[in-house]
Amino acid sequence: MKKKVLLFLVVCMMLTSTGALSVFASSSETKATWLWNPWMFVQDEAGTLAFLESKKVNKVYVQVDRDVPMQSYRSFIEKATAKNMKIYALDGAPDWAANKGDRHLNTMMKWVGDYQKQAPAAAKFSGIHLDVEPYLLSGWKKNQARTVLDFQKLLMNGKQQAAAMNLPMEADLPFWFDEISYNNTYGKGNLAEWAIEKMDGITLMSYRDSAPMLIEIVKQEMAFGQKHSTPITVGVETMKSYEGNQVSFFEEGEAYMNQQLELVKKHYGGNSAFGGFAVHHVDSWKTLKP
Repeated sequence: MKKKVLLFLVVCMMLTSTGALSVFASSSETKATWLWNPWMFVQDEAGTLAFLESKKVNKVYVQVDRDVPMQSYRSFIEKATAKNMKIYALDGAPDWAANKGDRHLNTMMKWVGDYQKQAPAAAKFSGIHLDVEPYLLSGWKKNQARTVLDFQKLLMNGKQQAAAMNLPMEADLPFWFDEISYNNTYGKGNLAEWAIEKMDGITLMSYRDSAPMLIEIVKQEMAFGQKHSTPITVGVETMKSYEGNQVSFFEEGEAYMNQQLELVKKHYGGNSAFGGFAVHHVDSWKTLKP
């Protein structure tokens, strides 16, 4: 009888332990989104937070808009933090990677630094997130090597300033940067691998609307992420795209998107570099059909 009771207790402990691990794994997985319009929470803070919470978002890249009062950021971030969301300061544009474009980065970083000094602990940003997309510059076609170098300098400048604020530095990358090489003052190699090695986290703009395509186009970045111990977040699109129906989940809707992301998670869940998902972006996600 004692042996049966002991066996029962052991089984219960195993089940409890497994359940705890499962919950931990679920709660630690990143589900991020881009919030490009901070006036959204200025006008409806409760509604914005309710939407993010309903989607189980735990990381938000929030646009830095110097016209938005700092108090609005403090209020939103403090309430989001209480709901276990991490808020990253988001900004960037193609011309940031142009000649002397780092002045835009420096302006952003000064704003974040001033904000961090004034904000209470619960209302501070948790990191920096850049979205630059240098390939949209005319210089990408005219002098790609120079534009790539300027982009690399920009990321390193950002990394240095973020480190001075004790903040992690992340960046968005297109999935095809693994096809771009560089040979300059930073050495010689693959641009995607270089960025993955240097940044604290990468969100891959892997905009495709099926699990097989997503799995295929992120595999090289996942390998780089494993090599350099950098988390790779798989980004997906919900906004209507004019580049073809395979780019966005706009046509298929949220239920289908979630099914496909679950398949991607099953494929890469055991990969140490897998950092979860990011949905682009709050405005289009809010209007995505079920």
